[in-house]
Amino acid sequence: MAGRIRFHQSLDDLKEHLLVMAGMAEQAIQRSIEAYRTRDLSICELVFRTEPSINRLEREIDQMALDLLAMEQPMAIDLRFILSVIRINADLERVGDQAVNIAVRVREMGAFANIDLPVDIPKLASLSSAMVRKSLQAFIDADAELADSVLLLDDQVDKMNDAAFYALSTLIKEKPELTPQSLNALIIARNLERVGDHATNIAEDVIFWVRGSDVRHHSPTT
Repeated sequence: MAGRIRFHQSLDDLKEHLLVMAGMAEQAIQRSIEAYRTRDLSICELVFRTEPSINRLEREIDQMALDLLAMEQPMAIDLRFILSVIRINADLERVGDQAVNIAVRVREMGAFANIDLPVDIPKLASLSSAMVRKSLQAFIDADAELADSVLLLDDQVDKMNDAAFYALSTLIKEKPELTPQSLNALIIARNLERVGDHATNIAEDVIFWVRGSDVRHHSPTT
């Protein structure tokens, strides 16, 4: 009995560590977009400085999860939880990577004139960040229905990214002198689309944990 109590305490600790990781990854994305919006390169430096902490915490969480798998024989739902944490952890680390990529592009844009571009990066960022928040809330609440709603948002992010690609590609053809700014904005839009993809992965892992069903590459279940 005492062993089961310790095991469930360890599961709670694992969840708490993952939520710290989630907060760091979300903050990194928010900072990178704020850097884009304000062209404040000092914010980019904050993003770069937090990356090692995110990477270190990813390794700690993976080790905690692997230790639990090695020491216990978890029941099916606990096993699915641990496996989901490992996968969500990897996606959160990649969200942090996307934030770094965006900050790199913002820093490059700082060498050129700040011009109005035919793409609403903050709006795309808001939607992809909302997907991350919803997927993490679904994880906190073990809410598969909320996770389903995240999957439905992915198409919106993809369409916004496609529209950005078309608009910026057209601008590059019509005004080649604006290629550096346009190309960096295009890559930032792509990074944000990838953030949406990672949020989708997290939502799918929540559904796997709660329902025991694998919805990757499929429509959400109801």
